[in-house]
Amino acid sequence: MERAILVTVDFNSRHLEVEAESGELRELARSSGALVVKELICKREKVDPASFVGKGKVEEISDLCLKDKADVVIFNDELSSTQQRNLESACGGNVKVIDRTQLILDIFAQRARSQEGKIQVELAQLTYLLPRLVGKGIMLSRLGGGIGTRGPGEQKLEIDRRRIRTRITRLKRELKETEDRRTLFRKKRERFLIPTIAIIGYTNAGKSALLSSLTGVSTPVENRLFTTLDPLTRKFILPNNQKVLFTDTVGFLHRLPHHLIEAFKATLEEVIEADILVHVLDISTQGAKERSFAVYEVLDELGVKGKIIITALNKIDRIENASVINRFVNEFENSIPISALYKKNLDLLLDKITSIVSSVMRDINIVIPYEKMQMENLIYKEGTVSKKEYRDTGIYIEAQVPYLIAQRINDELSVAKEENGLYS
Repeated sequence: MERAILVTVDFNSRHLEVEAESGELRELARSSGALVVKELICKREKVDPASFVGKGKVEEISDLCLKDKADVVIFNDELSSTQQRNLESACGGNVKVIDRTQLILDIFAQRARSQEGKIQVELAQLTYLLPRLVGKGIMLSRLGGGIGTRGPGEQKLEIDRRRIRTRITRLKRELKETEDRRTLFRKKRERFLIPTIAIIGYTNAGKSALLSSLTGVSTPVENRLFTTLDPLTRKFILPNNQKVLFTDTVGFLHRLPHHLIEAFKATLEEVIEADILVHVLDISTQGAKERSFAVYEVLDELGVKGKIIITALNKIDRIENASVINRFVNEFENSIPISALYKKNLDLLLDKITSIVSSVMRDINIVIPYEKMQMENLIYKEGTVSKKEYRDTGIYIEAQVPYLIAQRINDELSVAKEENGLYS
């Protein structure tokens, strides 16, 4: 287990309070398997171009590395390649210095299980690494004398860059193929017109616990960040007998690097294509409201606008003061206080989901020609039939069906010359 020193820099321009940011960095480090031996919080007006934190703080970090026998120093902000090299040099050269993005990528690499997840992680890692190769070749070798002389090291640097770009292109192609397969599966799913509900939220908010408690299917539930990396979909039948699909998605994070969002867009398309979003918010944690802002920021990046969002105010079992829960209920529209772990108020959550799904149901009264009997099977499978009569021209049915099925039936019957129409 690597011994880690954590450094959180406060520039007084954060959504989260500095203590919350420091705590989140601690949880990230622990999730990666590191042993946190020291935590530093320092205030700065601006970034030092050479070392990010300034000469005095670098000396302090260097002394702590010797004293606490640290293996790695982790910064809560993204470091440039120059800052990284200077900090490692100041710490004696035998201590790694990484930033928050590298830490997240390391956790992702540990969690990836599916082929798609592994491709996405490698793509994000290489995208992060490519601009940071600048200057590393000079460290390897610069045999020539004089300004601008290219030594073997810089030649190797160019080869490394080219290899990385080639690999990135190949990974993007593989990811596109995976995305196309996912699109085919989604279209197949849409043929049956089953509403989809994506469970979203900040990492470790309790999304997997909610999916497990709702569907009864065992899913990995741990008190660690980014336990779920690959999307997980389970079928569920609502109280009104309507079939839906619940999908657990990768957790969001405050200041989630843009290229990580780009790399995981194939996975996050489950969020884009979902009919309803259930936003799981851990209201027992510090900075819960700021974490909700982070979720909305990622949704904006994904271009998700206008979707129905139900906010599941999770972990109420950890809150003794009822007024705190009531405050969150009043602040968030379509919100239900729950405990996913102890299955508290899940019936209220399902009632809310059922109500919203029912609102997109349509009442139909149609005559189905006898040569189109497959429509009757579809209505019985996906809807609720209230009346059925056999007539000379076909089967008269009054039913309630999902609006997409109503549209499909209407399209198929519009070519027939029946006087009975479809009413919604």
